[in-house]
Amino acid sequence: MSAIAGLWRFDGRPEPAADCARMLASQEIYGPHDLRQWSEGPLAMGRRLFRTLPEDVHDRQPLQSRDGNLTLVADVRLNNRDELTAALGMAPDHARQSCDAAILLECLARWGEAALDRLSGDFAFALWDARGQRLLLARDFRGQRPLHYHRGHGFFAFASMPKGLHALAEIPREPDERAVCELLTLMPQHGTRSFFKNIERVESASCVAVTRDGVSIRRYWNPQRSSAPRRKTEDYVEGLRHHLDQATQSMLRGANGAVGSHLSAGFDSSAVTATAARLLAPSGGKVVAFTSVPREGYDGADMRNRFGDEGPLAAATAAMYPNIEHVLIRSGHLSPLDGLDRQFFLYDRPVLNPCNMVWSDAINQAARTRKLTVMLNGQMGNMTVSYSGLPLLPELLRAGRLFQLWRTGSQLVAHSGMRWRGVFANTFGPFLPVALWQWLNTTFTGATWDISEYTAIRKERAANLAALAHERDLDFGYRPWADGFAMRLWVMRRMDIGNFNKGALAGWGVDRRDPLADKRLVEYCLSIPTNVYLDGGVQRAGLVADRDHRR
Repeated sequence: MSAIAGLWRFDGRPEPAADCARMLASQEIYGPHDLRQWSEGPLAMGRRLFRTLPEDVHDRQPLQSRDGNLTLVADVRLNNRDELTAALGMAPDHARQSCDAAILLECLARWGEAALDRLSGDFAFALWDARGQRLLLARDFRGQRPLHYHRGHGFFAFASMPKGLHALAEIPREPDERAVCELLTLMPQHGTRSFFKNIERVESASCVAVTRDGVSIRRYWNPQRSSAPRRKTEDYVEGLRHHLDQATQSMLRGANGAVGSHLSAGFDSSAVTATAARLLAPSGGKVVAFTSVPREGYDGADMRNRFGDEGPLAAATAAMYPNIEHVLIRSGHLSPLDGLDRQFFLYDRPVLNPCNMVWSDAINQAARTRKLTVMLNGQMGNMTVSYSGLPLLPELLRAGRLFQLWRTGSQLVAHSGMRWRGVFANTFGPFLPVALWQWLNTTFTGATWDISEYTAIRKERAANLAALAHERDLDFGYRPWADGFAMRLWVMRRMDIGNFNKGALAGWGVDRRDPLADKRLVEYCLSIPTNVYLDGGVQRAGLVADRDHRR
């Protein structure tokens, strides 16, 4: 990983090299291993390196194209290196001695912005075009690496983290109160606002083009619904296995034979952990799987359809592979308040759920103790490999396929333990007015939608945010969606995780990687018809079939 920064002055002030150096110095915790900088006239760019990949020994950023026109600083890990170097016609020896940023620069020099469609991996970069006097900033489709910027009077500045921009005297350190209020009401991040005043973020799947005349923003990743004819379910299952293997294998790079993994009792982390163990076994590698469990002596009652201790089921998964070391993490004695200051320093933003950060930080610390540098997770699983398929119900209703709707609902009740009330809620809920949906939930479940029940935000602020949510077609009642494809894309964009990934690396030396957020796997899963996910009353049917087949 790298922390990058740059400054472009339009106002004729002295060369910006010294200011850029301060921006890089303020981000030292994100890149302690190497520091390099480049400047020419009114522009300066640089990067700090945190070595996480074998090819990082060849990283000499900032890099320039052969003709000297393009200059690049990048925070990047490419999942499809081999595919890209083959398309570029790079000799194998040359490719092996090229860092990921060098391959990225070759792609941008060859294909321009169209290269973004070819990339699979985590990246945030800035590319200077000297002839066009144009600066291009971009992030990967999921936003795994952070990138922020400031548009000032007579200058433009960018940095991986906000603290890099706050190193400049012209940018005061002030909160963006509206963004913080939106977070407190669980509204998803929207637009380019960060949590700091006058600091913007490059959104995921977007590129920002900067010239002396202004800034333009373009979203480059806009997947379309598949129109391909349906295949056999077993074909989709085999395709899923191929993409999961491919994604997991690419994210083992730099793990040096031992990788950490989050392991819950759910499908997603189990699929990632088991796949990593199988792929590492031939070379003698191992997986250290971490499971957060309750404190010793906990005997609290579980909620309906929930269990409070994921340890036993996680242990059953770990026991299937001799090269998995299963580690239980008990962090119940820690307070969520104890880590707030450190978390804010590392992440440069407030955390959404401090309670979850307790066990997450404890796992990071346990990984650091074991000298693990790569940590796998399955955060994007609910929208990819283990997508429930429940939006099939309103899709069938809207299409007038009432017999199939009745049959699917009956199968859900018979095989998945869902009540008819749940079937009706998922079928008709998307089409109900918000007020009626909230009334029904309060009547039948006792749920309340008073925002003061879960946040201390002032009521006048809450009222303003409710109006803002209405403008964005959001509701605090969380109705089911009528369109599963649109819902999955929305979920992928609703949370910016780049700062958290960067902070985990700085705080514990742990590079967090999610195979289920690999672009190739995501696009494959989006192409699968909804009725393959919800088949015969079984939710996540494809993943269940793969699991049962391989036992």
